[in-house]
Amino acid sequence: MGFGIVKRSVSIAGHRTSISLEEPFWASLREIADRDKISVQALIGRIDAERGEQNLSSAIRVFVLHAMQGRAIPPVAPEPEAQAECRSAQEAAESSKA
Repeated sequence: MGFGIVKRSVSIAGHRTSISLEEPFWASLREIADRDKISVQALIGRIDAERGEQNLSSAIRVFVLHAMQGRAIPPVAPEPEAQAECRSAQEAAESSKA
């Protein structure tokens, strides 16, 4: 049941870096990012900002593990256009209740 390492390049805080993770971790990152309505890159940027001295790949794995275990991980603020879409949907739902 071996999963190969997949290396991807991302831009964090204005600089390019490569991250090596097993595919299941990449898939979980995508799920979490979709849930929070942000890009995977933005999610990785958040993890990077909060990791302290921990290796970034390790910090991502721990973050995903906590998310999959159901530990409280506050959602990241959606990007501006996603916020507008959420507000529009929320307003439509509220007006249909009235």
